[in-house]
Amino acid sequence: MSVILAGTVLKLLESFLKPVVLALLLAAVFYPIVKRLNTKFKIPWSLGIFIVYFLFIVMFFGIGNILTTSFLSIADSYPKYEARFQTIYRALQESFANSSDSGLLTFFFDFNKDQTLLENISNQLNILPLLKNFALNFTNFLTSFTKTTFLILLLSIFLLIEMKFTKEKIFAAFSASNSEKIHDIMHKVAIQTTHYISIKFLISLMTGFLVYLFCLLARIDFPLVWGFLAFLLNFVPTFGSIISSAITILFAFIQWYPSLFPVLLIGIAVIAINLILGNIIEPRIEGENLGISPFVILVSLSLWGWLWGFMGLIIAVPLTVIIKIFCEGISFLRPIGILLGSGKIAGSIQKEDKKTQSNQ
Repeated sequence: MSVILAGTVLKLLESFLKPVVLALLLAAVFYPIVKRLNTKFKIPWSLGIFIVYFLFIVMFFGIGNILTTSFLSIADSYPKYEARFQTIYRALQESFANSSDSGLLTFFFDFNKDQTLLENISNQLNILPLLKNFALNFTNFLTSFTKTTFLILLLSIFLLIEMKFTKEKIFAAFSASNSEKIHDIMHKVAIQTTHYISIKFLISLMTGFLVYLFCLLARIDFPLVWGFLAFLLNFVPTFGSIISSAITILFAFIQWYPSLFPVLLIGIAVIAINLILGNIIEPRIEGENLGISPFVILVSLSLWGWLWGFMGLIIAVPLTVIIKIFCEGISFLRPIGILLGSGKIAGSIQKEDKKTQSNQ
């Protein structure tokens, strides 16, 4: 009943909670930087926040202007790419027309010879409505995000200011017997959540930069767009990297057809970047304690995608990690935290328990 009630509240208060959640995640990303500036370089806390957010806003608007210019260039170049797509389409149509064995085609599609190839595929797979819905959801997400950017920045700034005094507030608000336990739980949640989000942000940034670099070297048009797409969709586990890689390779194919070497080069590079960073480097940096069951990830993506659309897909895993860490910090909720994790995590927790008992 509590889960159903929480889901109902999240759905009804979507417009209110989205900026708050984004502000929490943004503050979690910037907290280690501000803390390092304060402890290592002796920069005052408020001045450190100002420096970090000033650089972030300059970078945000700079990249935004470049992306806007790139998207306008894509719109201006649409006739050229449409002509190239028509060339590819005619080549495929001729190959299907000259093929004596159409069994494979009719196995997947109820092929109508009176219609074009694109019309057949669109009618069978219902592609156009899917593309329209995706474009509409993505546009709504960008519009909503742009409108609430100022509120998100303001909330995250005040939250970072408050983080410096969290410990004093907890000890002043609760009794001595409970304040230490509450502080330890909140500290663990904050540290591990910040650790996860910071690593995910850096891995996504590295993924986007490397994709941009390889697209630039391969002379793929609009490399910044494909780098930004790789950065953004990398927050969506597994499916995000697959979608961004497929879109980039498809565009390279349209641009360089009939030459396939650049397409093969960028395809190998993009896939290798996502595999190495996402499946090798990221798990080693994060460690086993933050692992989530693959089944739980899929359920989380479905649930948060249904609740909050495209933004829900991006924040699904970070929020699931927060829930898992929170549950592991409370004794009667710890079984839920273990079930949310993978088998390795359950084993590691049991080893820690045995080690703690032996020390006692």
